[in-house]
Amino acid sequence: MLYSLTPFHRLRRPSVLGAVMAFPLCAIGQVYVSEASASGAIVLSNFQSDQTPVLLLAPVIEPPSAKPMASLGTSSVHAMPARAAKLRPMIDGVANSVKLAPGLINAVISAESNYDARAVSPRGAIGLMQLMPATAKRFGVTNPFVERDNVYAGASYLKWLLDFFEGDLELALAGYNAGEQAVMKAGRKIPQYPETQAYVRRVMANL
Repeated sequence: MLYSLTPFHRLRRPSVLGAVMAFPLCAIGQVYVSEASASGAIVLSNFQSDQTPVLLLAPVIEPPSAKPMASLGTSSVHAMPARAAKLRPMIDGVANSVKLAPGLINAVISAESNYDARAVSPRGAIGLMQLMPATAKRFGVTNPFVERDNVYAGASYLKWLLDFFEGDLELALAGYNAGEQAVMKAGRKIPQYPETQAYVRRVMANL
């Protein structure tokens, strides 16, 4: 989808580029510009015309935004491996139990383990949702390799994080990756950890 500037915005700016960059790039389609008048006024338009003959910026496509969580389904995750299909009823059941969108759980599983229930990270995170031992214990899981127990604990933690961060999905995901205390120490922002920032982007892209 492209967002276009309303035709013939008249702006007084010291430079044409400065005028254009005042708008968010994700909201710009093609931009045509006029010559500056004697008074310094310029005309910007998303259509080429005699008044605005010069192409200043080519179209910029807006990156896809995350859907509202309530509308996320399991089909939101792209390129699921075949083993995801057999897990779908279990994941849907857990999602219903913890009041979380199944698409969000799938997006996290995809980023964490790519649906490998036997995955173990170098740091000791285990299973589909890569539970750390402390997190597994926190949510009553004794064997994180049990698929439903793993997903239930991971989804419960994610739901807790969403409540803790007042519905801010990106902060909840950052907390899932780095721990809620790391987010708090960063001033309730995504910590400046390359791994955590890449993780949040990856899950949001899955959505």
